[in-house]
Amino acid sequence: MMQWINAVQTCTNAGQGYVVITVLGTRGSTPRNSGTKMVVSLEQSFCTIGGGNLEFKAVEIAKTLLSKNKLQQTVEYFPLGAKAGQCCGGSVVLLFEAFPSVDLSISLFGAGHVGKALVKILEDLPYHVTWVDSRPSEFPEGVGANVRKVFADNVTNFVSSRHPDEFYIIMTHKHALDFEILEAILKRNDAKYVGLIGSQTKWRHFRSRFQHKGYDTEFYKSVSCPVGVEALSGKRPMEVAVSIAVQIMMIQSNNEATTTSVHTGVDIEGFKVLANSLKNKQGSEI
Repeated sequence: MMQWINAVQTCTNAGQGYVVITVLGTRGSTPRNSGTKMVVSLEQSFCTIGGGNLEFKAVEIAKTLLSKNKLQQTVEYFPLGAKAGQCCGGSVVLLFEAFPSVDLSISLFGAGHVGKALVKILEDLPYHVTWVDSRPSEFPEGVGANVRKVFADNVTNFVSSRHPDEFYIIMTHKHALDFEILEAILKRNDAKYVGLIGSQTKWRHFRSRFQHKGYDTEFYKSVSCPVGVEALSGKRPMEVAVSIAVQIMMIQSNNEATTTSVHTGVDIEGFKVLANSLKNKQGSEI
């Protein structure tokens, strides 16, 4: 049986939301001791807190939390009587910790040295990565479960199929192709992030081309070029890849900080009620 911590890693790597259920406290005879954990995603469950109707109800609550797709915690009290189909006669308090799925989607154009190095990093992060190149032979055989390899002759059509709030990273083997992809992305005007690999000279050339085509500075001002964190200025493929990954994580972290609720913990008043219920053996049976 998979350990709960490995289950968390599996869900995290796949970008899936999950709930960690912990037996927080027990009284009397119970199917599992305090500290027992299980993990629930929308697709499956890992480990067990004892099975039976207790676990069935716990999984139902976990999936209700997952449907809200936000960071949250709650505590629930369960007396284990005849109505539960578990005649243990004891009672259990369960802690539910819900972790939302990752909605960060990255389209990476280019399977060259930097692209390969970047994918090695991204495949261990909770992001959905679509890796695009017109040369299928450039893709390595094995990639992470969160990485989808796409062979695309017509990148403009591919860009038009993407969702809003996408992260785009452009690093193909041709400057002309980079420009074509970049123009298609900017025309959409709905990207969360656009990063273009290259020097300041390359970026000046691209800006000049945009101006000659009639675009003003508003059209391309959101582009990060040279891509990555300025303070990390290494030139090796992995150094560039690390710089790009750090920039993406910083942007995502800032986005989460502005959208996360101020209160995400267990409601203390509700916890007191549950604690008193356990102490007094009150509450309806499940």
